Parts: sequence; structure tokens; C-alpha cells
Amino acid sequence: MALQVLGITLSMIGFAGTIIICALPMWKVTAFIGTNIVVAQVFWEGLWMTCVYERIGQMQCKLYDALLDLDPSLQAARGLIVTTMALACLAFLIFLVGADCTNCLSNPRAKARIVVVSGITFMLSGLTAVVPVSWTADSIIRDFHNPIVHEALKREMGAALYVGWVTAGFLFVGGAVLCTSCPPERHNYSPRYTLTKTDTHSGYAIKNYV
Repeated sequence: MALQVLGITLSMIGFAGTIIICALPMWKVTAFIGTNIVVAQVFWEGLWMTCVYERIGQMQCKLYDALLDLDPSLQAARGLIVTTMALACLAFLIFLVGADCTNCLSNPRAKARIVVVSGITFMLSGLTAVVPVSWTADSIIRDFHNPIVHEALKREMGAALYVGWVTAGFLFVGGAVLCTSCPPERHNYSPRYTLTKTDTHSGYAIKNYV
């Protein structure tokens, strides 16, 4: 029971983190390098919108105009993050069926196996979360060191990427804890007794023994 509580708590923290990185427009932020030293405005780019933050405290955000005009890597990141949230929701529903604190099933072995399936699903959601985050970070690093890319177009890794790595870790570790919460199989061995045959040639009968 304690392992299940720990596993589902870590997994739910990871699920909340996935929602945060999906909504935060801080996947890419402005890099102030070279001649690009204008610090009055900071550009943030996320999965769904781009924002301009001014030092005076104002911020303006705008949703991306057309889906087909977006970069293919951004479209893939969108799809993977949405898949992560869907898998995490599915894993939570599966956990409710097999958790020790629920009465959906009466067979303890079946409940334990369902919890293991929930843990595997959480681990899959962790993998689908770390792929777009790492992919985006790699793209930012390559463009940052690419001399062909103009300095004004270079970006740095935003806070959402770091939260994404932590989120993926919570999902994966939480799922692994749920997988280890299944007790080992127990085999019941029933003793077998063999009836000894009476020696008909001996002069002693079984009735002579007390």
C-alpha cells in the first residue's frame, strides 16, 4: 500500500508538470549575445503561443496563426506532449481499478497486475515527455552554435525545458515504483501421500498394529 501511494504521488506530480510545460510559453527565450543586446523586450516561444515580455512589466501573447505553417518539430512536440497527458490520464484510471484502496476487483493478484500495467503506462508517458523536451533542447543548442543563424534569431533554453526533464523523471520513477509494488507469486504445494500396499505374503496383518 505504501509503495502504491508513493508511486501514484510521484506520477501525479509528473502529470501536473506535463500540464505546466504544455501551457508555459517558455520553451525558447531570447539569447542576448553579440550585437543583440537590446534587453527592453524578451521573446518567449512555447507550443501554442509566442509572447513578448517588456521590462516595464507588460506582456503580450499571441497564438500561432496556422497549424500548417508551423515548424514540423514544433508540431511533433505538440503531439507528443498531448500524448503524454493522455497516457498519464489512462494510467491513473487503470490504477484506480487495481489500487488496494478501491473495491473494483476482489482478486488481489488481478489487482496487483493491473497496478503493474498502470506503472508501465506511466513509464511510457515519461518517455513521450522526455523526447520533445530533449529534441527541442538539441535544436536550440545546434542553432546557437551555428554561425549561419543570425544572432537575433538565436534562442536559449527556457524554464519549461528544465521542468520537462524533471516531469519526465517523476513519471518514469513513479511508474517504476508502481511496477515494484506487485507482491511475488506464491505457489501452494499440497503434500501427497502414497498408500503403502500390504504385503500379502507376510504373516502380519495391518490390524495387528496399534
